[in-house]
Amino acid sequence: MRPLLTALALIAPLLFAAACSTNPATGEQSFTAFMSESDELRVGAEEHPKILKEMGGEYKNPTIQTYVDWVGEKLAKASDRPDLKFTFTVLNDSNINAFALPGGYVYITRGLIALAENEAEMAGVLAHEIGHITARHTAQRYSAAMATNLGLLGASILGSVFGVPGDLNRLAGQVGQIYLQSYSREQELEADMLAVRYMSKAGYDSRTLETFFRKMAQHTSITQRVRGRPDEDPADNIMSTHPRTSDRIAQAISLARVPPNADPRVGRDDYLARIDGMLWGDSPEEGVVRGRVFEHPELRIRFEVPPGFYLINSPSQVAAHGPDRSVILFNQLNQKEAAQVRDIRGYVSSWGGGRLRGVERIDINGLEAATGSARTDTSEGIRDVRLVAIRFAKDRIYRFLFLTLPEATPRRSEDLRRVTYSFRALTEAEAKAVKTLKLRVLTVNPDDTPDKLAGIMPLESYKLDWFLTLNGMSPGDKLTPGTKVKVVTP
Repeated sequence: MRPLLTALALIAPLLFAAACSTNPATGEQSFTAFMSESDELRVGAEEHPKILKEMGGEYKNPTIQTYVDWVGEKLAKASDRPDLKFTFTVLNDSNINAFALPGGYVYITRGLIALAENEAEMAGVLAHEIGHITARHTAQRYSAAMATNLGLLGASILGSVFGVPGDLNRLAGQVGQIYLQSYSREQELEADMLAVRYMSKAGYDSRTLETFFRKMAQHTSITQRVRGRPDEDPADNIMSTHPRTSDRIAQAISLARVPPNADPRVGRDDYLARIDGMLWGDSPEEGVVRGRVFEHPELRIRFEVPPGFYLINSPSQVAAHGPDRSVILFNQLNQKEAAQVRDIRGYVSSWGGGRLRGVERIDINGLEAATGSARTDTSEGIRDVRLVAIRFAKDRIYRFLFLTLPEATPRRSEDLRRVTYSFRALTEAEAKAVKTLKLRVLTVNPDDTPDKLAGIMPLESYKLDWFLTLNGMSPGDKLTPGTKVKVVTP
């Protein structure tokens, strides 16, 4: 044991000393021992196809993609790694998000593009993600996680001598994941500072970082109010992955120490001209949410959730959150697995791990189905769970999972039962009638008001709030005739 202790004592300081590299963006020393620049290129290339699969694929709009490429390349050339080949991808995702992979892969959702007001705001988002890449923040996070694992592994080796618990490998994985889940406050500030530098060098107005931050905060507030959870932090937008404050952005602008451009580019007219007519909200390839109804024109299915529930569509599943913290999840079983299911009742029992009670066959609008329930301990506490599987075709099984607080189950059961029996096939005519929403740019007329233009938008609630947010306005602001504004139309 003594040679081992000696070796660990000698290796640790040597490892940390040798592993520090000069950060190409800041010139400071950073710990990147476990991810070289060639590793970053490899990881980015390997993960890129997975990101496309998980995030709904590329948004196939050549006008917008070419525009993002043009803006992104200007910023990349102004960055501290102009030799790195950057890949900019617009994701077919209605959520407000942007992120980066090591090796030059930058992603921005069509939802974020629709929310931005001008070219400079979009440039600020892209520049922030470029900053994470040039500063090698992923390499730092990964290396810190690996070092944590290494340190805990050493501790577990010594456990028999010093009484350290024996499950440290599990703990090491948990700690490592914490490092990989989000950037540190310092890294976020550094990425904003670099964004200011790159934007200024590329000729943009860096103050739009602040205007877009306020717009994101507005959007998050509306979304959480619509969901009936105004006090919760969102988990599906850029505010969760890049937590920032107005003060921190001001601090980043100060730290960048770059003089403001005399005539900075904002590019509002060019921007609005390019995004006019783009898809807003859900994509037909993944189904469309209309208030409390979910319809999928390609799969030809439909169901409806009760009043008070808010539907959230994603590439992998549909979720609905409602009163009493009730949750509805809906997805499709893998088609290969579905084709192998011979007994739908037996499948539901197996899906429930053999713990369900009252498993029975049911008929849902002429479709074979089965259901069962149980009480289980979840990460959110004790919940009643009901599972429903519906055979739609030989290789297609759709599934509902209902979660309720035990004390709320009696008053919610009838509503959730109606959800189950609202599931049905769409006729060909109904499928063709499902329309997606578009973002349109209108010229303000003398008699137009925010209330009037918000009123034409086919949204179920908070129409005026959405209109103000889309156009960077505050309550009480007036419209100027002849200017351009964004609205949502069928």
